[in-house]
Amino acid sequence: MRGKVYLIPTTLGDTEPLEVMPISVKKVIERLDYFIVENEKSARRFIKKITPNKSQPSLKLMLIDKYSDELEVQHYLDVCEDGISVGVLSEAGVPAVADPGANVVKLAHEKGIQVVPLVGPSSIIMAVMASGMNGQSFAFNGYLPIDKGSRKKMIKDLERLSKEKDQSQIFIETPYRNEKLLEDLKTILQPHTRVCVACDITLPTEYIKTLTAKQWKAEKTALHKRPAIFIIHQ
Repeated sequence: MRGKVYLIPTTLGDTEPLEVMPISVKKVIERLDYFIVENEKSARRFIKKITPNKSQPSLKLMLIDKYSDELEVQHYLDVCEDGISVGVLSEAGVPAVADPGANVVKLAHEKGIQVVPLVGPSSIIMAVMASGMNGQSFAFNGYLPIDKGSRKKMIKDLERLSKEKDQSQIFIETPYRNEKLLEDLKTILQPHTRVCVACDITLPTEYIKTLTAKQWKAEKTALHKRPAIFIIHQ
């Protein structure tokens, strides 16, 4: 029997794993020795935290990031042919959503290997849940352009799309530029356009608020270096 590919969620910050994910995740990790990860150090830390008795020397970690050799990655799932299952770990949240793990999932389908997604925290979905915006139709747009002119155009385009399609528009920013992005949203968007800021999701410092662009101008925030999701809807 072939091995499977398990998509294993991780915590969104320094929280106890079993406070935000089911015991089934722990049970799967206990059975696996092969993992595809973005960062070996943080992956080992997470595995040790959720399964403290698991042998660390037995772990076989394969790296996948922007520096990974594509030819080498093509062989990461070869062990599945021998009945060995492999786990895919993201750096934060669920694998394969805004995450390089999507390439591994694509490879698994090409090879006819069963993919098993496990339940866990997704900052994108949790932000939509808590935003009060349209949860029937939404789009994740990744990072906005850094160039000032291109960024302004993208923000206006997303605002227009949100109105035309009645669709919530989601995006993220590098944490140290969060404050600047919020300032841009306050000045570029129409005053009545709603903006949700959701940061530190699942952490004790969690902050989720939806206001109009005009209302945000009177709001004091401290978003610097805090992982955040932004959603707009006109």
